[in-house]
Amino acid sequence: MADSLTPDGKPTRRTFIKASSLAASSFFIVPRHVLGKGYVAPSDKLNIAGIGVGGKGRSDLASFAKSPNVNIVALCDVDDRQAVTSRESFPKATYYKDFREMLKKEHKNIDACSISTPDNTHAVATLAAMQLGKHVYTQKPLTHDIYEARMLGQAAKKYKVITQMGNQGGSGNGVRRMKEIYDSGIIGDVHKVLCWTNRPVWPQAVPTDNVDPIPKELDFDLWLGPSPKVPYNKEYLPWNWRGWWPYGTGALGDMACHIMDPVYRILPILYPTSVECSVGGTWTFTLREKDDNPAWTPFTTSIHLDYPRNDGNGNIKVSWYDGGILPELPEELLPGEAFGNSDGGVLFIGSKGKLMADCYGAKPRLLPLKENEIINIPETIARVPNEDHYLQWVNACLEGYGKGVTSSPFEYAGPFTESILIGNLAIRSWMLRDNPTAKRAVDKYMGRKKLFWDAQNMKVTNYDAANQFVKRDYRDGWGDLKV
Repeated sequence: MADSLTPDGKPTRRTFIKASSLAASSFFIVPRHVLGKGYVAPSDKLNIAGIGVGGKGRSDLASFAKSPNVNIVALCDVDDRQAVTSRESFPKATYYKDFREMLKKEHKNIDACSISTPDNTHAVATLAAMQLGKHVYTQKPLTHDIYEARMLGQAAKKYKVITQMGNQGGSGNGVRRMKEIYDSGIIGDVHKVLCWTNRPVWPQAVPTDNVDPIPKELDFDLWLGPSPKVPYNKEYLPWNWRGWWPYGTGALGDMACHIMDPVYRILPILYPTSVECSVGGTWTFTLREKDDNPAWTPFTTSIHLDYPRNDGNGNIKVSWYDGGILPELPEELLPGEAFGNSDGGVLFIGSKGKLMADCYGAKPRLLPLKENEIINIPETIARVPNEDHYLQWVNACLEGYGKGVTSSPFEYAGPFTESILIGNLAIRSWMLRDNPTAKRAVDKYMGRKKLFWDAQNMKVTNYDAANQFVKRDYRDGWGDLKV
């Protein structure tokens, strides 16, 4: 997406800020006239189809259905067991197993699609809907691969549909208050950010050498989507898929869209120029030789990204910690005072002070905490009514392209997702061995280095083997993702 960069390759937000009808503060908000008191919806309702309607998909559809202006008209899930509740909740909706069949047969009846599948099929399902002119709400992370995120960002401009990534904190009051505090100048220039999560909370490094019978309710081939064909194992689904690279994106993919959103939304950054990481508890330390499985996501990682500031005033270093590893506690935090919350948190370190928030950017507060008793920073950014990320998208769809505004349109969510997935590229490069058949004692891991990132060309410039993780090859029958 060269138009997201200046001619000399330096990142800028100007192009997608303009395209997304941002406020002057470059902050994705919803104008007061779009939602809330006095809003009159068009007489026609928004007809929504759900792709992936169990688990998170079930709660997503229920959230959309709170609007009196919504009809849930079609449902799609590869696993009948997971679709039971949604089918009971929306008995008039037509049910399918293959989203491609659903879109082909129902496209005249559908205005919008909600995509809540495992990460491996986010991009193919989302783009297929957009190409038919359907508005889309896609769960986080927006895509499985960096390349896919770039393509969906471009598609949002081309197909002129209303888009939203499912990072609900993007519509929260917390991140808006965090920006007001930052804009006040009270913490000065931020040069370092720390982010952390309690994930993974699913089983890791689960052996899958057994071949289990496929349940009659499940179309496992459709569940695999564009991922390689493998025998069925009961450990993969319905939830543990996050722990395998072909289907999920690990702890970073699960939570960074929630925890790092204030970083990307508030600070003057776009793409990192370098990334490095450390990984612990990987398959190379398991007990069985045959568990040397490169498809497993690791137990624990730390990732360090270096971002040039868009204003040219130096760099901002962003660090991520998961799997029980935490950054050093700030000295301003007193014993017994919480460091984020149970899901994680984010800490901005500025030249004058520090600003911390919980997961989703919730409850922003200055450190030391006593500082919050004396600050008086006015509210300057309009809030999303009820912090409702779902109904914001619904009402934006009803308002129409060019009028309705969402908090995480793909013009924002695409580059944000790219930035996050560069961390996964580093993790997977960290585990590449020069000779996979060699004994572990003599393994050489050439990817354990700082990787330099060329954002314009989506390429690591100093370790070519890492580039295999920018864009995966789709299985036969699933085509290639092109806008």
